[in-house]
Order: sequence, then structure tokens, then C-alpha cells
Amino acid sequence: MMTPEELLTTTRTVRKRLDLDRPVPLDLVKHCIQVALQAPSGSNTQRWQWLVVTDAGQRAALGQIYSRACHEYLESPNAAGKQFADDPSRAPVQKRVGDSVAYLADRMGDVPVLVVPCLETASAELPAGNQAGMWASLLPAVWSYMLAARSVTLGTAWTTLHLKYEQEAAEVLELPKNVHQAALIPTAFYTGDTFKPAARQPLEEVLHLDRW
Repeated sequence: MMTPEELLTTTRTVRKRLDLDRPVPLDLVKHCIQVALQAPSGSNTQRWQWLVVTDAGQRAALGQIYSRACHEYLESPNAAGKQFADDPSRAPVQKRVGDSVAYLADRMGDVPVLVVPCLETASAELPAGNQAGMWASLLPAVWSYMLAARSVTLGTAWTTLHLKYEQEAAEVLELPKNVHQAALIPTAFYTGDTFKPAARQPLEEVLHLDRW
């Protein structure tokens, strides 16, 4: 049994270690979503909706959309593998991240389960104003889903690149106009034993007390 601290520090983005051949029981995914539903929601509205995609044709269609968007991203100057190229301490890590992004780009449609968390709004248009508050009613639940998945030996990755072609994905999923996608979470058992905390910036470089 992992401690809360271990769970929080070893829930990693999993791409190359997703087991594409081992089926994932739907009940396990449902359990993780049930846990996620305990996350906070603004005014307790609970406007989240969860699409769990297991059909091979649906997964392939979403995978094609993701692959197209991902390869365009990889060619852009903003691609993960091109960041911090002049920093010898960070460049190798970014290169590994870029390689793993490219790996998943061609395999998203082969992942056994794709989870698409969505936010339901009153109309087709996203309301003006406090976007942070609106999406904060869904995104903590998405992270809770990923933590719950880690606790039952499932690997996940938070991806959003497919949203460049959000309408195409919405048509694949037959989403109503007032349901908006937030992410595409590949979910599978992972290969290997476990994960360890990742290197992060020192606390003193990001912490500010009282004022900047």
C-alpha cells in the first residue's frame, strides 16, 4: 500500500511503458472514475462527464486525430524535446520527453482504454469570464482519476494535443454541442515495476513569501 506522499510523487506520465496488449477491466476504470467524483466542483455543480472509449474503431479514430496533431506539435518550436536546449542539466530530460511523446503519437489508438473527461455547460458556447473557475470544476477530478489509476497499477498520461481538432474528435464521440473536452487520457497497465519521483526545480527557485 502506497502512502499518500508516495502516490503523489510517483504518479508519472506514462507513454512508452503503457502495455498495449493487456486488456484493462472496465470495472477498474469505473472504480477510478468513482474515486475521481469526490474531487471538488465549483458550487457543487458536478458538471463533469466521462467518456470511456474501448471500441477498437473509436480508439483508432481518436488515435489518428491525436497523431496528426502530435506530429504537427513535434515539428513546432514549442515541442518538449526542443525546450531548454542550452541548459545541459535539462536538455537530456527534455529530449527523453520528446522521444516519448513521439512514441505515443503513433500508438494512441492502440491503447486499450482512452478516457475523455468533459465539462457540460448550459449552451454550446463557453461562458465568458472566469474560465479558471469553470475548468477548476473538472481538472482536479481528472488528476484524481490519474492518481486512482496509479493506485491500482494503471498508467496514464494527461494529453490535450487532440484538442487542436476538437470538433473532429467531438464528431467521433458524438458529443452534444454543449459538452466540451478537457483531455485525452490513455489508460493501460504499465510494464516494469514502479516509478520514482521526477527531477524538479528547487523549491527556493519557485517559492515566494508574502510578495514576489
